[in-house]
Amino acid sequence: MIYKVFYQERKDRSPKREQTKALYVEVEASTELEGRIIARKLVEDKTDYNIEFVELLSDKHLEYEKETGVFELTEL
Repeated sequence: MIYKVFYQERKDRSPKREQTKALYVEVEASTELEGRIIARKLVEDKTDYNIEFVELLSDKHLEYEKETGVFELTEL
């Protein structure tokens, strides 16, 4: 499963929509909820990012992300 993680680069500032970034993480999980938890924990443990939201990408959404050229899996 591939998850899109929306985040702010710093935890010490209030989040601003204009500064939200995203990364893509591949996670092995048996359910969507378990995958969201694993993805959030992985990013929290390996970065100092302030995570806003974790979203499972559907096949169509994943294809769209690949077509736009912004898709790149992040190795953590």
